[in-house]
Amino acid sequence: MDTERFRQMLLDERDRVSLTVENLHESHSGSLEDETEEETFDNHLADSATATLNREIDYTLEENSEHVLSGINQALDRIETGTFGSCAHCGKQIDEERLEALPYATRCIECQRLAERA
Repeated sequence: MDTERFRQMLLDERDRVSLTVENLHESHSGSLEDETEEETFDNHLADSATATLNREIDYTLEENSEHVLSGINQALDRIETGTFGSCAHCGKQIDEERLEALPYATRCIECQRLAERA
């Protein structure tokens, strides 16, 4: 397995996800009240609800991105320790096709399916 290629994939993905998190932080630097405030002070309840929903969606995206970053960093650590590509559950080699799709995968496809069913 070409771990150097996977290392570069993970580093590229980490840069992309980090930029996404940074952009989400910047887009919501003010309070929700600041975001929904208009010059006429004629806010409609639906406008406030839409702004709140959009903010919640962005928070969810940010939380998911931080989980992905954690997975990427753990995968980079596994490359360093020589355990990259081994299933954390059964110890078998994870198929390269799976790692191509999800380079920070910790389980082979069979163990992942079992975990999702549980």
